[in-house]
Amino acid sequence: MGDQPIISTPTGDLSVPENSSVQERHQEMGAVLTRAIEEGKRDVPENPAPLVCKPQKLESWRVFKIMAEFVDGFDLLKNYGLTATFFGSVRTKPGDKYYEAAVELAGKLAKSGHAVVTGGSAGIMEAGNKGAFDAGGQSIGLNIRLSDDQSLNKFVNNSFTFEHFFVRKVMLAFASEVYVYFPGGYGTLDEFSEILTLVQTKKIKAVPIVLYGKEYWDPIVDLFRNHFYEKFHTIDEADLNLFHVVDSVDEAHEYILKNVTC
Repeated sequence: MGDQPIISTPTGDLSVPENSSVQERHQEMGAVLTRAIEEGKRDVPENPAPLVCKPQKLESWRVFKIMAEFVDGFDLLKNYGLTATFFGSVRTKPGDKYYEAAVELAGKLAKSGHAVVTGGSAGIMEAGNKGAFDAGGQSIGLNIRLSDDQSLNKFVNNSFTFEHFFVRKVMLAFASEVYVYFPGGYGTLDEFSEILTLVQTKKIKAVPIVLYGKEYWDPIVDLFRNHFYEKFHTIDEADLNLFHVVDSVDEAHEYILKNVTC
C-alpha cells in the first residue's frame, strides 16, 4: 500500500431515515463499521500520511486503525484497579525538584495501592514510572508515536504506543481515579484542560485533580480567577474548586488518599 491514504473500495453511507429508532441507527452504524473494519484491516499503510485535508472517501484503514487502538487501550486498562495518572514536561530532568517529587509521590501512591499511569516517555512521565517501578508497583506507559522519537522509558512494566493523540487522550481520561499535573508545556495544559472540562461538564465523575508546584501553577490559577471569572465571567466561581494546588509530596499524598472515592 505504501503511503496511499485513501482506499478505492466503497463502504456505503448511512441510509437510515431521520425518524428511525436508536436501535435501527445503531444496527446500520454497526453494519458500516463492520464493512470498514473488514476492508481496513487489509489495507493499513505501513507509514500512514498525516491527516491534513479532509478525505473525500471513507478511509476504511483509518477507521480500523482508530478502532483497534481503542480496543487495545481499553483492554490494557481493564486490568487495573485504583490508578493515578501523572502529567508534566518531557524536558524535566533527573535531579530537578519536580522530577524528584514525582518519583517520591508515585512511590507513595504505588505503596498505597495505586497503579501509576503516564505518557510513558521522558521527564515527569519517566519520574512517575520510576517511582512506581522502584516501589514494586504497577507502572503503565501510554506512549505516542511522533516524528521526533518519543521512546518508552525503561520503568514501565506495561505499555501501549498510540498513533492518534485523541485516542491516547481518551485512554488517559478513562484511566484513573486521580490526575496529578506537574509543570509542563502545551501538552500538559491541553491534558489539564481536557480533564477539567470533562469534570466541569459532568462527562466524568468529579475526581481529585492535583496541581503540583505553586510557583508554576499559581499564576495560571490567578488567570482563571481574575481574568476568566472576575473580569469576563467565562467560568463560574465553583469551577475554581475543581482542582487543588499543592506544594509538597506529603500534602499531595494526603489529599489524594482523602479524596479518592472509587
